[in-house]
Amino acid sequence: MLLVDDHPVVRTGLAGMLGAEDDFEVVGEAGDGEEALVLARRLRPDVILMDLRMPRLDGAEATARILAELPGVRILVLTTYDTDTDIVRAVEAGATGYLLKDTPRVDLAAAVRAAHRGETILAPPVAARLVHRLRAPSLPPLTPREREVLAAVATGLSNAEIGRALHIGEATVKTHLLRVFAKLGVDDRTAAVTTAYALGILTPPGPSPAP
Repeated sequence: MLLVDDHPVVRTGLAGMLGAEDDFEVVGEAGDGEEALVLARRLRPDVILMDLRMPRLDGAEATARILAELPGVRILVLTTYDTDTDIVRAVEAGATGYLLKDTPRVDLAAAVRAAHRGETILAPPVAARLVHRLRAPSLPPLTPREREVLAAVATGLSNAEIGRALHIGEATVKTHLLRVFAKLGVDDRTAAVTTAYALGILTPPGPSPAP
């Protein structure tokens, strides 16, 4: 198998954990999607454990490119993220499974074997999100400009500041926000941002670095 993660300590831990299994062999490690593509071509692994958010080329795009060239490879996403957007992108790219990094060792090893057999493997929280997404009524998509305005709102900018940043009038900003509110079924800016985070339309900011 090929391990793909931008954190060396994670790759080392996975290599030690999975390499101890009698029927597993870790043949390579990659720190981003570009490197994963190069190594996949050269090593032709049976299974790839793929992180999602990485520099240069993210996991979903790397998955799509690898499978376009090597359709027989099984790619199992292993990530800390379980937002709707991340899940859907990975599944649409062709990932065989989607697991979270808190998966116990025994379950992870079993998932790798199942992925090798071509079985679809989803962590319970991920499966629940997919079911909820399928059952929930679909919302009208936001336009690129509406996303820009909403992302600016999430940073705390006023309508006037958003207008200056995006080179549009304040009235136009208000119009975009009213359309966003209608599409998301909310009544104010805070609810719009919160809902966008929950639906994966916006990515919540990460924790502030320690001083």
